Amino acid sequence: MKKYLVYLMMALAAFTFNACGDDDPMTEEPGTEQPETPGDSTDNPDNPNNPDTPAGNSNILVAYFSWGGTTQRMAQQIVSHTGADLFRIEPVTPYPEDYTECTEVALAERDSNARPAINSIIEDEAWAEYDTIFIGCPVWWWTTPMIICTFSESYDFTGKTVIPFCTYASTYRDETLARIVELTSGAKAHLEGLGLTSGSLSNESNVENWLREIGIIE
Repeated sequence: MKKYLVYLMMALAAFTFNACGDDDPMTEEPGTEQPETPGDSTDNPDNPNNPDTPAGNSNILVAYFSWGGTTQRMAQQIVSHTGADLFRIEPVTPYPEDYTECTEVALAERDSNARPAINSIIEDEAWAEYDTIFIGCPVWWWTTPMIICTFSESYDFTGKTVIPFCTYASTYRDETLARIVELTSGAKAHLEGLGLTSGSLSNESNVENWLREIGIIE
């Protein structure tokens, strides 16, 4: 009987490990996007595939904030399937590179309802050309980073269609997508958003299938 219980406990432990590890390999403190490998070029603002200002070649804009690179990966996948312009939402004062310090700053901003300044803007003429706006971010402390509030309050969404997206470690995906919708309530329409974990981003068909389902691509 004792041997049977040992085998049962071993089996349960193996099942639990696999269930937790398949789709969410990140381990994090509450609420902040995990950094990628330090120095990863995908999070480099000087990367020519990730301009600070949109090129004006499309009527679709993908605007995103990314601290660790995960949300940037999702934004770039959207661009690769749609040909959209890309706009990186960057703070005037960069967030700390240290993970714990960043969580502390993010929490303080949330609790004080802060509006971190953004270091570049989209000119009015360029903004007027976009009729579809993707807005994306990581889940920070169960909601959007406060810089997304700054961005959303900086532009007129009248006549625009807004599509939210986010990356997350384990929870609060739906709440974050809903917050982006709330922040852009003046938009003409909102299409169904998508939240993905870092692991899910490895399968690019997840983004492609979503874009097809909401009618952005055929």
